[in-house]
Amino acid sequence: MEKNGNNRKLRVCVATCNRADYSKLAPIMFGIKTEPEFFDLDVVVLGSHLIDDYGNTYRMIEQDDFDINTRLHTIVRGEDEAAMVESVGLALVKLPDVLNRLKPDIMIVHGDRFDALALATSAALMNIRILHIEGGEVSGTIDDSIRHAITKLAHYHVCCTRSAEQHLISMCEDHDRILLAGCPSYDKLLCAKNKDYMSIIRMWLGDDVKPKDYIVALQHPVTTDIKHSIKMFELTLDALISFNKRTLVLFPNIDAGSKEMVRVMRKKGIEHHPNFRAVKHVPFEQFIQLVAHAGCVIGNSSCGVREVGAFGTPVINLGTRQIGRETGENVLHVRDADTQDKILQALHLQFGKQYPCSKIYGDGNAVPRILKFLKSIDLQEPLQKKFCFPPVKDNISQDIDHILETLSALAVDLGGTNLRVAIVSMKGEIVKKYTQFNPKTYEERINLILQMCVEAAAEAVKLNCRILGIGISTGGRVNPREGVVLHSTKLIQEWNSVDLRTPLSDTLHLPVWVDNDGNCAAMAERKFGQGKGLENFVTFITGTGIGGGIIHQHELIHGSSFCAAELGHLVVSLDGPDCSCGSHGCIEAYASGMALQKEAKKLHDAGTALGLGVVNILHTVNPSLVILSGILASHYIHTVKDVIRQQALSSVQDVDVVVSDLVDPALLGAASMVLDYTTRRIY
Repeated sequence: MEKNGNNRKLRVCVATCNRADYSKLAPIMFGIKTEPEFFDLDVVVLGSHLIDDYGNTYRMIEQDDFDINTRLHTIVRGEDEAAMVESVGLALVKLPDVLNRLKPDIMIVHGDRFDALALATSAALMNIRILHIEGGEVSGTIDDSIRHAITKLAHYHVCCTRSAEQHLISMCEDHDRILLAGCPSYDKLLCAKNKDYMSIIRMWLGDDVKPKDYIVALQHPVTTDIKHSIKMFELTLDALISFNKRTLVLFPNIDAGSKEMVRVMRKKGIEHHPNFRAVKHVPFEQFIQLVAHAGCVIGNSSCGVREVGAFGTPVINLGTRQIGRETGENVLHVRDADTQDKILQALHLQFGKQYPCSKIYGDGNAVPRILKFLKSIDLQEPLQKKFCFPPVKDNISQDIDHILETLSALAVDLGGTNLRVAIVSMKGEIVKKYTQFNPKTYEERINLILQMCVEAAAEAVKLNCRILGIGISTGGRVNPREGVVLHSTKLIQEWNSVDLRTPLSDTLHLPVWVDNDGNCAAMAERKFGQGKGLENFVTFITGTGIGGGIIHQHELIHGSSFCAAELGHLVVSLDGPDCSCGSHGCIEAYASGMALQKEAKKLHDAGTALGLGVVNILHTVNPSLVILSGILASHYIHTVKDVIRQQALSSVQDVDVVVSDLVDPALLGAASMVLDYTTRRIY
């Protein structure tokens, strides 16, 4: 066993209350079951699992081949506030006998439901260690208060996001007892989309329904404002009826107000409407496929803002129930609505779109981290919790240097000769780099990019690097909004009108950014190099070709047709040599590595041509700094400065011209696209 001070197996009790928490707990239960030499597993089922009106969902636990040790009927029917309180009380009455009989070393409790509060209260009072899953998150309604109350009772915490981890720290929880693992359900989600799904769609929605042409609706009451949430549900159904698409509606949960919501469904005839399928429960594996291939998901369930982001499916989040959740760009919020019009407009905006896949809530490796964490629990340690008042200084969980080390990007540099992939940290350190020869055909090239990125992502897990996204630097003209290479350089064959974003995003479930290599070099200087903190500067790349990028008012200039900063094709002589672009007299025809080889030109002449191009840029955009990058930069800099003194206006002659000190500007620039965008919400 792991070195945890224990000389016996850890007895783990997993208590599940409803279909939603089982989807998060099941992957952990399967993991525990595969390691019988370390763990004994007891399963306790209570809450809405055992109610016929909510699908008797305990059966799916049996179908997963788990032995249910105890079934506890704890729900007092009524579906109002008093019934919720009475249900908590009933659970508190019944649980002590169960826990006395099982005598678990640790109880695993999930989330923020009132049943979970009863579980945590019972275990804490009976001196049983509690591991709380998904603490530290912020949503809305009474769930927030319950979640944070369970946090204060729990001894160990498994959270899904960096923000949740920071919230737990701010709540004075012991840093050493917090694990940032990601959401366990993502371990199943991220390998699910490519499975057979058509039979599942037909089963639940009908034989005539196609992928991306139906809606999944899942809406629950808001216990702190029941009347308004019922009105919102009524407007949602009106909008869905008007939108006229096949819709799978799941019945609401058992919270106060659910009975009134069901009445609204029946009043509008949803159960008999030809466009609707109303169901109490869908097995999680099938539910995954349904939301992955839906045209839209609508409602206020946490699965909309959490799990659905893994597939890039459009989501319309209604009301305040998930108001504090972190969300991907696939989520459109409708905070309030007086009529169906606003919801209907949201449906027209979202339906059928495809967004980049989001991994805010996990990377598919949560369960191995959780099992390792469980093995590390030392039962010899004192049971009494310790709180950090105030937070302990210099603790690694609060140390920004540690956060910057682990948040990372996958950077891809597609050159004329080599294809390189690297794991790049927030500080600009290349943690690991992979290099292969760039294949000559499109199919071989795209397959190699995917293979190298998958390999690098797997290695990142071992290196404790959380990959936030993928940035790609490539030659040619690029549409960065769509992630498409429009036209390539002659050095890279079969590379025109190529969509790079879609295959990478679909395969790795990560957001993807693509840009020209010259622009990437400028972005690298802005984040990691000599352009850091400057409002205006220009980067020239001197290598096989000549390229560059322009930063103006802190932003990269792309131009109306993504052709800005083609600095190698500034004309410096009307009767100069032929250029690869079809023109003649361009800087690239004089100063590129290809030109030097072809014409055997003197470095001084080449440097003069480059210097004239720099003068043109000084007179056009008036930057405060010019950075020369690439293998020829150090050979050209003195000649360039001489030309500026001789040819430039006096007002720009004092502009600094420097040689870049970045070793891999293309990779660093590709990484900066990811790191700059994905961390804006964090820092």
